[in-house]
Amino acid sequence: MMYQNELSALAKSNRIRTRHLYDESLADFSSNDYLGLAENKKLFERAVTQVSMYKSHAPKASMVVNGYHPIHQTFEEFVARTNGFEAAMVCGSGFLANFSLIEALPRKKDLLILDEEYHASGMVASKTIDAQVLLFTHNDANHLEHLINTHTHNRIIIAVEGIYSMSGDLLNREIFEVANRYNALLIVDEAHSVGVLGENLRGVFDLFNITPEANHIKMGTLGKALGSYGAYILCSNHIAEFLQNRAKAMIYTTAPSLFDIALGYQGFLYLLRHKESIKKEIAKRQRIIAEGLGINMQGLICAYTLDAGCDALAVQERFIQKGFLVGAIRPPTVLKPILRLIPRLGESAEALESLCNVIQKEKC
Repeated sequence: MMYQNELSALAKSNRIRTRHLYDESLADFSSNDYLGLAENKKLFERAVTQVSMYKSHAPKASMVVNGYHPIHQTFEEFVARTNGFEAAMVCGSGFLANFSLIEALPRKKDLLILDEEYHASGMVASKTIDAQVLLFTHNDANHLEHLINTHTHNRIIIAVEGIYSMSGDLLNREIFEVANRYNALLIVDEAHSVGVLGENLRGVFDLFNITPEANHIKMGTLGKALGSYGAYILCSNHIAEFLQNRAKAMIYTTAPSLFDIALGYQGFLYLLRHKESIKKEIAKRQRIIAEGLGINMQGLICAYTLDAGCDALAVQERFIQKGFLVGAIRPPTVLKPILRLIPRLGESAEALESLCNVIQKEKC
């Protein structure tokens, strides 16, 4: 019982975390499977076929030993080409990808500036480096520029998200302009925007019609809209070579699962084939949320704020009893408790309308 005091303190403050196996009959408006591809058996079967073509179905070693596989290479070449970047590198997860970037790129005398709402993976990695680390006010390009101008630095590295995972906020486009003005490396975590935003569903670069430049780095995951697991980094050849030699979380770990990369590849091909119908379905769900809850979403994350003293878990349980699974997010992850609603395409528009009606009646 070595950690009983700490666990008791978490329980007393209602911050204890648990794992659940939820009934699959629930209408799922909680998961990050934005497009419902995690339930698409045809994509699963195609990925199995792709992996079955090779002698080995597992990578067996790290990328820099002999774990790099033709499936990795095929995916990397595809995702780099379709996003307009010089290079791509696969990673085991979005956490590992972000950790790799933040741990490796800022060196001594450099300046790392993160949005204050940046993902925990980057925040954790920032504690391991020698560079000066600053946080700028969420999505505030003016504050970002002020920090650059009031601190000495060698290189500048800025880290932001395309869509922020808790609030659903869209990245401020002016941050691209600040990064370019100061020749700063700009890391854009597109975990929650790929597959959801842009003419070709490729995220904020696509939405803002930004051609990738040498100072741009994009991180995307396969475990959200693409219905798989894993991640990738898009960057210049120069940055890719540096990461291959310096990113510990990529060097000292087994290469990503061949099946997961193949499944993610099939998810991307699905986006290319069905982008127009997907965009229509996304727009339909955004309209339902706007009309039903008065919230205008840029992507597919709806943060429905509860009263400060509200028990988010109790509210979540009431929704479960009515057949709906929604996310319950509590402080300190967010300032006020929220219901995190994902109007995913894996559930019908009619079910989403019913959920909105229930929310209006079940306010905390």
